[in-house]
Amino acid sequence: MIAIDTNILVYAHRRDSTFHGRAQSCVRGYAEGTTAWAIPWPCVHEFLAIVTNPRIFKSPTPVEAALVQLESWRESPTLRLLAEEDGYWPVLADLVKTNGIRGGKIHDARIAALALHHGARELLSADRDFSRMAPLAVRNPL
Repeated sequence: MIAIDTNILVYAHRRDSTFHGRAQSCVRGYAEGTTAWAIPWPCVHEFLAIVTNPRIFKSPTPVEAALVQLESWRESPTLRLLAEEDGYWPVLADLVKTNGIRGGKIHDARIAALALHHGARELLSADRDFSRMAPLAVRNPL
């Protein structure tokens, strides 16, 4: 299973992104394909917060349009939404201790721990901070 980080989702959604075409093709490939893929729930929340934010975009995505986008991804039969459950905490604690994660990077560790806990073999992200989340493999598809 492949997990997809917020920034790839944002780029796939926002036509004004420099990376839109490549990100959209990547996400569409998983959404329409047969390979299991995942979005951690924190990335769903972060996606909504980013694309609808007028401080980030001169013309932010209307909330309804952002929800429609998420619903279209959720319709993919191969998608799993990753949430905290029993067994998640030790994965997060180990990731934080082993990699010296602190402060604002805890949010990224949460996403990485969710991916690891649910058996994702790789996280697709354009965020280099995930390179500090061993043993999770991270790849920038852009």
